[in-house]
Amino acid sequence: MRMLLVEDDVEVARFVKKGLMEAGHAVEHAPNGRDGLFMAASEPFDLLVLDRMLPGGVDGVRLVETLRSQGNKTPVLFLTAMTAVDERVRGLKAGGDDYLTKPFAFAELLARCEALGRRPASDAPATRLKVADLELDLLSRTVTRAGKKVDVQPREFRLLEHLMRHAGQVVTRTMLLEKVWDYHFDPQTNVIDVHVSRLRQKLDKGHDRPLIHTVRNAGYMIRAEP
Repeated sequence: MRMLLVEDDVEVARFVKKGLMEAGHAVEHAPNGRDGLFMAASEPFDLLVLDRMLPGGVDGVRLVETLRSQGNKTPVLFLTAMTAVDERVRGLKAGGDDYLTKPFAFAELLARCEALGRRPASDAPATRLKVADLELDLLSRTVTRAGKKVDVQPREFRLLEHLMRHAGQVVTRTMLLEKVWDYHFDPQTNVIDVHVSRLRQKLDKGHDRPLIHTVRNAGYMIRAEP
């Protein structure tokens, strides 16, 4: 699943994100309610894991209420230290789907997340991305081109997923560093170029039409047209 974790406690966020990613899930992190609301409203996620008390002028309840008013039905798990029954009720009435209090056992958090992810939804986000004859399956974590499987590493999969979610758009180095490597600074290395080069070799080998293009002085773009 692709999850958004909205949590201002750095240690809790690091612990939860690491555990969820080790379990095979893709996790984005927002450190405050304002950024969390923006990301949840502008990008597709399978599940939101939210703290109740958040900085940024938007707390967890308001965040969920705003999303629901916009028609966003992404499942929400509240993860919070607010244990009172009336607070739980308030969170669920705001549009939350489940409520887990801190401190918590990670095994229970993972089980609840995966249970919410299995719930059917009529407007569930797409689980496949496609550009020309290239397909990426978010559930099986597989990549195929012209029906033939392409073996990619986890980081290459995340890189390709981000490019395909923005097909036809320029994706900058800064965007890739933040979304794929979780860097909020430029490490001054050629790590992006190396991974893009490897991905190109895997995707384009045996095909006449390249899909990943370099946009000089800007970044990269994936598109079907030359």
